[in-house]
Amino acid sequence: MLKYSLRRLASALLLTVAVTFATFLLIFSDGTAIARATLGETATQEAVDAKAVQLGLDQPVLTQYWEWAQGVLHGSLGNSFFTGESVTSMLLTRLPVTLSLTVIVVLLTAVISALVGTLAAVRGGWLDRALQLLAVAGAAVPAFIVAIFLALTVAIEWKLLPATGYMPFSESPVGWARSLALPVISILVGAIGGAAQQFRGAVSEILQQDFVRTLRSRGIDEFSIVARHVLRSAAAPGLTILGLQTIGMLGGVVLIEQVFALPGIGDLAVEMTMRSDIPVVMGCVVFTVLVVVAVNFLADVIGAWLNPKVRLT
Repeated sequence: MLKYSLRRLASALLLTVAVTFATFLLIFSDGTAIARATLGETATQEAVDAKAVQLGLDQPVLTQYWEWAQGVLHGSLGNSFFTGESVTSMLLTRLPVTLSLTVIVVLLTAVISALVGTLAAVRGGWLDRALQLLAVAGAAVPAFIVAIFLALTVAIEWKLLPATGYMPFSESPVGWARSLALPVISILVGAIGGAAQQFRGAVSEILQQDFVRTLRSRGIDEFSIVARHVLRSAAAPGLTILGLQTIGMLGGVVLIEQVFALPGIGDLAVEMTMRSDIPVVMGCVVFTVLVVVAVNFLADVIGAWLNPKVRLT
């Protein structure tokens, strides 16, 4: 298990370096354009050239990436082109909002989809048909449409939950939960259907295996078979799908933060992209990559721990 985890960790680190390097090349490939975007279209060419030298954009892209990567290893993502504020401090200020939203959605999606998918596979009937309908509806309706609908009905019309804003957990745990309730539900509507459908397919396939029939012939009750044997085998494909869905969730989080005016990293990325504040945008990319890589790494490791066949493969 340790050897498998180290291999997956090495792959995760290589993926992080590759994605950040490719993103850096795309963003910093034209230093003159960045300097002009920082100063404005009316700036003279002399001013633009001087700004490029000041920001270090006149150096080769590989040199810039090496200096940036060294800063990242020391915990520094550079400074904002406009405010001069540390990008790391800007991200840490917004981190609790996005991290709270992402972690809650991932955990609820994992638990609910595993439960619903397993019940649909075991019982079938109306529950299975309802799950398929939910999966189709969740894939067809974007999360921001659900968010707008919930904001108009639950928050504005019924006044049950706040429509905008964020309450830190340290100030009020209840207020924190209320401020995140609608954003979480908006993302869950689409996420649960697809993930539960994948769990249902994995459980249904395993229930047809020979070892399950052997366990039934030995008189073991169905609950023990599903809980102790089937779910362990179905965990690996289910967690893999959950890891892939997390990537889509992060894209949805950006839109959801805009709809509910949450001061998270997605909101910061949109704002700084409009202002062409490249170091902050790059910092947001690094955060997104780290979250995606971490979730997929955990999904692989947990799946391998639950199902030894994954480690052998």
